[in-house]
Amino acid sequence: MARSGFRVWLMAALLVLMTVATYWPVMRHEFVNHDDPLYVTDNPHVRAGLTWEGLVWAFGRVHGDQTYWHPLTWVSHMMDCQLYGLKPGGHHRTSMLLHAANAVLVLLVFRRMTGAFWRCVVLAALFALHPLQVDSVAWVAERKTLLSAFFWLLTLWAYARYAEVQSPKPKAQNQESGNQSPAFHITDRGSRITHCPALFYVLSLFFLACGLMCKPVLVTLPFVLLLLDYWPLQRFQLSTLNAQRSTSPHHHGLQFQTPDSGLKAFLPLLWEKLPFFALAIASSIITLLAHQALGMVDSVSRLPWDARLENTLLSYVRYLGKTFWPSRLAVFYPYPTAWPLWQVVSCALLLLAISGLVLGTARSRPWLFVGWFWFLGVLVPFIGLIQVGAQAMADRFMYVPVLGVFVALIWGLHGLAKGGRYQQNGLSVAGAAAIILCLVLTRQQLRYWQDSEALFRHALEVTENNWLAHLNLGSALDEKGQSDAAITEFQEAIRLRPGSAQAHNNLGLGIVRQGQLDEGISQYHEAIRLKPDYALAHSNLGIALARKGQMDDAIREFQRAVRLKPEFAEAHYNLGIALARKGQNDEAIREFREAVRLKPDFPEAHNNLARALAKKNAPADQ
Repeated sequence: MARSGFRVWLMAALLVLMTVATYWPVMRHEFVNHDDPLYVTDNPHVRAGLTWEGLVWAFGRVHGDQTYWHPLTWVSHMMDCQLYGLKPGGHHRTSMLLHAANAVLVLLVFRRMTGAFWRCVVLAALFALHPLQVDSVAWVAERKTLLSAFFWLLTLWAYARYAEVQSPKPKAQNQESGNQSPAFHITDRGSRITHCPALFYVLSLFFLACGLMCKPVLVTLPFVLLLLDYWPLQRFQLSTLNAQRSTSPHHHGLQFQTPDSGLKAFLPLLWEKLPFFALAIASSIITLLAHQALGMVDSVSRLPWDARLENTLLSYVRYLGKTFWPSRLAVFYPYPTAWPLWQVVSCALLLLAISGLVLGTARSRPWLFVGWFWFLGVLVPFIGLIQVGAQAMADRFMYVPVLGVFVALIWGLHGLAKGGRYQQNGLSVAGAAAIILCLVLTRQQLRYWQDSEALFRHALEVTENNWLAHLNLGSALDEKGQSDAAITEFQEAIRLRPGSAQAHNNLGLGIVRQGQLDEGISQYHEAIRLKPDYALAHSNLGIALARKGQMDDAIREFQRAVRLKPEFAEAHYNLGIALARKGQNDEAIREFREAVRLKPDFPEAHNNLARALAKKNAPADQ
């Protein structure tokens, strides 16, 4: 027993070292201009570090700041700012270590549930090193994915501990065999808490609640627990639920029946999940309300149900394809105008065929059943049936669902190769080769995340009609002083997506910097027409109007900006400048003070506040 435990923890340590070594280059990467400003660099609550005011904001606002309610994610970013300020390396270090911790949890949790060792090592290594995971690790704004997965895996651990006491099973005879016996022999018999199922049940609920406060996608976890009840926890069998294997030589698979004993076996398991479902439902309601308030849920008229369904079918297959052949990965995949009918039909038939296969072998190969429906089910919140955002799919959405694919693949191949030593050796070589290949591809994919320009240039290389990549590449070029190139990118973004308020605002900003005030003002007005509550566009319009000498109009735009976004430090500063030019010194001081409070490292605001205070205290004859 001690030797087995040492082997597990040694492999966990090696897994951490391998993960950190692979992702070490991310320590030299910058923040990117897509969501990182929203979550960290331009968020005054986060930049201030851990403060009571920030905690009240994180937990007290349903939609946080232009996103759903995830207070623990905000707290994580605040802690990083408290420790590292705005040095990106520190933020990336936290994400890298969280990913390594998640890989270790994959090893420990699945080892505990299945009793297998080497299969769980391969599972954890593929999870840690697969290129699809790069977005979640290299993107600071995706901290929510890493944290939610951390609590997802802790929930599974606590639930497995609860299940092994609540429904004890015999010790598995052979940990590396193909039988279904879970590894309940790892029980700490000398510990009192080990035999207290209520404690682990409450812990699993607590971890689920924490995960939902990181990212609400854990709403599917109660369904996953039911899958795990079947395999590997073996708390019920299909033969006692709704099916039994036919004894006729002419029938292969399952014959569905409805004996009373089926419901009696399954209903208690469903009943014990009700608190988990209650948490999931509460989180779903909060998330939908937040998204509706922010206008993030696309209407049916804008994105019809048939288009969503088509994209769902193709996205499932595309996710599978990128799992087995991870090439042409991008931070953003634009939504197509339409999918060819033959592709939609082909994907539907493929998904139905695989589902039929795993259902037909659910008793003999339960890992296929569990892995496949883990993949299908956990992706449901991301798959686009309720469309949030403009992406057709996203690599980061596979962070947890990919575990289902790997489980089905690894245990499936092991089952095929268990009959011979040469097959087992071949499988070991294949597993090692897959891990090495993933490591190489992940290091390559990391290079594209070094800064915003590299990230979105790569996205344009591997996707078509990617308006967001043009938009963010333009912003990166503009920040580097390449105004002409930036304007070209903004114009291309508008051509591809005329309804993008941000693209019009950014184009206006670039044109104004070249001295074309009237054309820039026209772009700002268009951005505000498309998005009336766009505080940044109101502020930029105010700046342009002030440069034209229309100070009263400028003040009104600045006031609208701070009313729409009270924590907008730059808008308060601009309003203070405009008020000072109008001779309203006391009002200007108030705005400068607010800008400094929201953004303490705002030198221009400090300077103008000092000037305004000096002017206020100056003798009357001066």
